[in-house]
Amino acid sequence: MGKRIKEDCYIKVIRTIQKYGLIKPGDKLVVGVSGGPDSMCLLEILTKIKQQSCQRGRVFLATEKSCQNGTSPLATFEFVVAHVNHMIRKEAKEDEDFVKNYCMKNDIQFYTKSIDVQKIANTNKISTEEAGRNARYQFFDEVLQEVKGNKIAIAHNKNDKVETIIMNELRGCGIQGLKGIEPIRDKYIRPLIECERKEIEEYCKENNIEPRIDKTNFENIYTRNKIRNIVIPYIEKEFNPNIIETMDRLSNLVVEQEEYIQKQTEIVYGKILLEENIPFHQNLKLEENKEEQRNVTRNEEMIQNTNDKGYIILDLKEFNKQEKVIKSNIILYTITRLFNTTKGIEKIHIEDIIKLCANNIGNKFLMPNKNLKVFIKKGKIKISKEV
Repeated sequence: MGKRIKEDCYIKVIRTIQKYGLIKPGDKLVVGVSGGPDSMCLLEILTKIKQQSCQRGRVFLATEKSCQNGTSPLATFEFVVAHVNHMIRKEAKEDEDFVKNYCMKNDIQFYTKSIDVQKIANTNKISTEEAGRNARYQFFDEVLQEVKGNKIAIAHNKNDKVETIIMNELRGCGIQGLKGIEPIRDKYIRPLIECERKEIEEYCKENNIEPRIDKTNFENIYTRNKIRNIVIPYIEKEFNPNIIETMDRLSNLVVEQEEYIQKQTEIVYGKILLEENIPFHQNLKLEENKEEQRNVTRNEEMIQNTNDKGYIILDLKEFNKQEKVIKSNIILYTITRLFNTTKGIEKIHIEDIIKLCANNIGNKFLMPNKNLKVFIKKGKIKISKEV
């Protein structure tokens, strides 16, 4: 029996990329790098993936049979580095130079920007944390457009995911909050999401990477720092030393159940859909059950405003037959199709819409916000975009 390969961060990242299809041949990434352990670990691994060829006994992004000229097919992807100087810590310029020097040494294109995050926070009356996050993502987007890239790689790890889950539950986010940070969401990918922080630190040590350390991470001012430095260590000591792995398994289970519920939601939606008019979101079409959608002639009585930006009409009777969990998800799914987001829609709004439908009283409507209208008439639910 051959010697078992130790699954260090390098191998775990490769497996994560394969598992979720995070990087594909021809992709061009913007990698957010602060200079800390997480982002430097990610940068080092992506650099190795680009540099190393297929070797027997190693785990690569493709099997040896699919390698051409001794290199992995994914060696065709490209990446650049983006770094934001938050101008908060006196060591910030040293962090910037550290990342810049690494990129120069490895011939990696480097982009940086200095942003007065504290000033932005004060002006907009938001936390420094939020201001910094917004500034980073905005800059990453700017670089992505400049280099004509298609994905942004962020160095979130498994610990970050669990911290987010705990924060979400403290805020009362419900089942959705248990998903935590996803490996891929839109253009954002997180290749380190299945690596624990201690594994990342060990990888840096073994590969002689001396990352920059942000001392503010040890200051228990922000909620995340308190969870990271106080709550999780206490749970590990007093209750469960493997709490990170335990919470991660819970998150994965929730994701599986959410995927199943989503599939059922789309099936039911296809059955109860009467009419759909989404002029500015033609890309948001059902991939399945199109044959079950009924092509209903435009019902003029249901159209209160011919200037609607979009609307969806559902069968009220069939909607009311569904289980509550499906009703809730149909409402969210419908709103997503209209707005491409459910931002601003809270649990109380969903409850109110379900109650309105259950009462089955004609000519009644709700407006959870100024942009969304839910109208009941003649056995139909019209959900419209009012902007």
